[in-house]
This record gives sequence, C-alpha cells and structure tokens, in this order.
Amino acid sequence: MPTVPTVPTRPTAPRAAALARTFRAVAIAEACSWIGLLVGMAFKYLVVFDDLGVRVFGPIHGALFVAYVVIALVTARVFRWGAVTTLLALAASIPPAATIWFERRAVRRGELGDERTGSWRA
Repeated sequence: MPTVPTVPTRPTAPRAAALARTFRAVAIAEACSWIGLLVGMAFKYLVVFDDLGVRVFGPIHGALFVAYVVIALVTARVFRWGAVTTLLALAASIPPAATIWFERRAVRRGELGDERTGSWRA
C-alpha cells in the first residue's frame, strides 16, 4: 500500500514564481479598479451626475477585491507568511491603491521570493 505524505509538498520554483507574478498582477489590477471606482464616483456626484462609471467599475472592483483576498491567502500559505504579514496583506485591500504598496513591500522584503534565482524562502 502506498504511503500518503503527511507534510504538504513545496511547490517548485517555477510554480512559486508564477504565484508571485499572479499576486502582483491581481494587486495592481485591484488598485487600478479602486481608482476607477473613485473616478466613477467623482463623476457621479460632482461632474455629470450619472452613475455609469460606478456601474462599470463597481462590479469589476468587487470581483478583483475578492480575487485579491483569495490570492493573498493562497500566497500567504505557499510563501509561509506570518500572521502580521498576512493580516497586512488583507488590510491593504481596503484603502485605495494600498495593494500596490503592500506588493512593493513584499518584494523589498523577499516575501514573494527572488525571481532572478527562482528561490523562495520556505
């Protein structure tokens, strides 16, 4: 009978790098959708008094917000972030464009691995 591993296996370096790239892309997209929603709200309440921008960017931002939260939790597990880093990543989804700040912070601190060498901390 084959044995079942009890310890989760680590992803390969290319998979970890792909996850880091996906996290970065979703973080940037979420921030852009936040800005788009804010512009739509400004037009709705200050300029043309039409809610077209909110109707367009509202659902886009909602979907990207959920995608960011999910990818942040997956990334936190794979890269073994601590509780503080994980909570900071989740909290960054609330203020406009803070996901870009968090992504840059994570890259600076090596929390998304090193794309040049393909290595990542375990």
